Amino acid sequence: MVRKTKEDALATRDSIMDAAEQLFVEQGVSGTTLQHIATAAGVTRGAIYWHFEDKGALFNAMMERATMPIESAMQTLDVPAGADPLAHLRSYALCVFDLTINDPRARRVFEIATLKLEYVGEMSTIRERRSQHREQFMASAERIVKEGIAHGRLKDTVKPRAAALGLFILIEGLVRSWLITPDFDLAQLGVEIVDTHLDSLRA
Repeated sequence: MVRKTKEDALATRDSIMDAAEQLFVEQGVSGTTLQHIATAAGVTRGAIYWHFEDKGALFNAMMERATMPIESAMQTLDVPAGADPLAHLRSYALCVFDLTINDPRARRVFEIATLKLEYVGEMSTIRERRSQHREQFMASAERIVKEGIAHGRLKDTVKPRAAALGLFILIEGLVRSWLITPDFDLAQLGVEIVDTHLDSLRA
């Protein structure tokens, strides 16, 4: 019997996650069993248990492997507000839309996490993860809005948290709506909608 190398083991692990990712999109997380995944990956259930404790552990590993668009775009906010603070918030939205459209894995994982999953039991950690990233966005966006108000770039009547939360919900809602029914141009119409929101904040 030929002993598997570390590279072989990693390749098997990746193939299991690839199969799970595809099945979760097609059947939902609760509708997909480990046997379904094993069959699709061309391995035994024992091979899955060798790599993952259970379906929850497999799901979490799959989520860790791919970063969702809303998380990947966060680096666009890690900058001072500057002369045009709203440009940074706009860049964030553009980055989210671009990743959703052009990165298949990021798109699939976002779809699974938002449309194909119940946040109960072993999957509740994903709800916590999404909540943490929303708060991370909120902190950065609120800071940018406050700096913009302080420098006279935004209306002094703007409520920073309301503006930040409104933008987050707007972006996430656009992506979710496009994933459900992609009958509009997310890149073009999405930016137009975001611009309408941001322009309402500008001094």
